[in-house]
Amino acid sequence: MIIPVTAIFASVLAVLMLFLACRISMFRLKFRQSLGTTENPDFQAAVRAHGNLVEYAPLALILMAIGEMNGVGSLVIYWVGMVFTVGRLLHAWGMVRGQGGPHRARLIGTVCTWLAMLAMAVLVVWNVVQVNG
Repeated sequence: MIIPVTAIFASVLAVLMLFLACRISMFRLKFRQSLGTTENPDFQAAVRAHGNLVEYAPLALILMAIGEMNGVGSLVIYWVGMVFTVGRLLHAWGMVRGQGGPHRARLIGTVCTWLAMLAMAVLVVWNVVQVNG
């Protein structure tokens, strides 16, 4: 089965992940730190922005793919994917701008991420109940 909506979001999130990984590599070269981080807050924020995406994106994409394969409407999956992706972009931006500290974009990004994942989980369960109910 083809899951084109999830495929697009997986590709976009992969590009974001590579961008964040490149930022870490630049800090590693600058500080000659091949493992861990230094006390530099920008370096630490870069590592956590990347790590946070790595922690959330796989499950969100799995939920999107399951939903898409099980018949949840493509338009709904698209909008949930947009909220998730915008949330991840805002979170990364807030981490960088706030040097890991509090930042409005980081907060909004976190809320968008959690709401998108919750929505997708509910949609998947709702779809299963409707189809098998």
